[in-house]
Amino acid sequence: MSNIRITKQFSFETGHALYGYDGKCKNVHGHSYKLSVTVIGSPITDRSNVKFGMVIDFSDLKKIVKEEIVDQFDHATVFNETTPHIELANELKNRGHHVILVDYQPTSENMVVDFADRIIARLPKDISLFSLKLQETESSFAEWYASDNV
Repeated sequence: MSNIRITKQFSFETGHALYGYDGKCKNVHGHSYKLSVTVIGSPITDRSNVKFGMVIDFSDLKKIVKEEIVDQFDHATVFNETTPHIELANELKNRGHHVILVDYQPTSENMVVDFADRIIARLPKDISLFSLKLQETESSFAEWYASDNV
């Protein structure tokens, strides 16, 4: 049976700041992120299976990505917990803001690695994550490919 790639796209709004950066992104700001998730596998051949002919039901992939990424990161502000931004993060939390603390600099490059790990942990055993594309602006994005991370 052939391997087929299935892609689903997601959008979410997230703020962040890059501590120690020498440009504008050192300031707290946000992006309208677009995330494309591509998985690979063989379509189900069991005719008695309600998912017959599918690699994965788009709604099943949506549930995974929504729970692991979109619901957590949408309208949140992400800070590196190992920088002085922790003080700002705590102040925002105390004022009722949704803050996520991570152990990495919250660049698109690092976020896409984090997202890959989260998705891989939830995929069925016969489905593999093929690639992720995290678009930060209309012209800037980071990509993660399984083949680059063997």
